[in-house]
Amino acid sequence: MDVALHEDACKIHRGYAAENLARVRHIALNYLKGETNFKGGIRRKQKKAALDEHYLAAILAV
Repeated sequence: MDVALHEDACKIHRGYAAENLARVRHIALNYLKGETNFKGGIRRKQKKAALDEHYLAAILAV
């Protein structure tokens, strides 16, 4: 997960913020893994979702 989402570079340490953000990252990773319309790796899917609102909506509608 660190390779795709750069989890080790995160500087969040207050309270439970690091744990909460890790959970959100896991959820996002599961959505990207479950998306099968676009053939590509996790990074390519992340970039496409960042640039294309329709693709992002398709991922989140699952």
